[in-house]
Amino acid sequence: MALDESSRLQNIKGKLECRAKIMDGIRAFFVDQDFLEIDTPLRVPSVAPEQFIHPYTSESWFLSTSPELQMKRLLSAGYKRIFQICHCFRRDEHGRHHNPEFTMLEWYRVGADYRQIVADAENLVIFLAEKFGFGATLTYQGKEIDLRLPWPRISIRQAYNDWAGWDPFADFNGQRFDDDLIDKIIPHFPVQRPVVIMDYPKECAALAKLNGYTNIAERAEVFIAGLEIANAYSELTDPYEQEKRFKSEMDEMIKTGKPTCWPGKFMEAVKTMPDCAGIALGVDRLIMLLTDSSEIDEVIAFPSDLL
Repeated sequence: MALDESSRLQNIKGKLECRAKIMDGIRAFFVDQDFLEIDTPLRVPSVAPEQFIHPYTSESWFLSTSPELQMKRLLSAGYKRIFQICHCFRRDEHGRHHNPEFTMLEWYRVGADYRQIVADAENLVIFLAEKFGFGATLTYQGKEIDLRLPWPRISIRQAYNDWAGWDPFADFNGQRFDDDLIDKIIPHFPVQRPVVIMDYPKECAALAKLNGYTNIAERAEVFIAGLEIANAYSELTDPYEQEKRFKSEMDEMIKTGKPTCWPGKFMEAVKTMPDCAGIALGVDRLIMLLTDSSEIDEVIAFPSDLL
């Protein structure tokens, strides 16, 4: 029998108290490193045109799918280290690990690349685990996870060749890539260790810098206990390449009837954006790990299906 609302909220009170302390810990981690916390709008006139991210419309505007475009405009204006904790909104994302409205942590460093920003993520998780008494070992759903550095790195090419039997750089197929990631790649990750998968096909990273003259994008994702926790880029700063990528994404979106928009002010900012790296981390999933919660609904007071 389903719990009534009052009983449910009482049952998750302890986890919501932990959530508040984790938020405080995140802020302490970044403030101690001289990052500036900033705040960008939730309702925006344009979002990044990415065919696999589906935004909610708000009259003729959109609910923010990510604060990325506005945060990068700050980098172009001279900011060096910034972070933000905010709510983001994406259609068609609901399940054990998804809610259409979720909490995102994003941070950016000028003069850094994707390897350095992933190191930030490693250090943040270890900082929070130590702060909440786990030390170097986190127990999640009955499994012990060794957080000691360095976390294993696996290249996308190696992972797909070894576990899916094909090379996505030789013959990219977006649907096959996504299906195999879920069905064949993630299940092979060692449960007892976090894993960082590195160096994606350029088709999977509309805003990431390429590695030299290759088709390898400097993108990395962090997984812990099979949960995707964070997504990092060496940020693309070439306005001509960015325009080309966005137009390609929009062409695919138009084919399937998805709404499109052109982020003009961001495109102007790219012209003066310095070399930098950024990362988006799912706060709700991180809280799931630190509170040993199997579902995202356990760490959100009002998930969308209970509103």
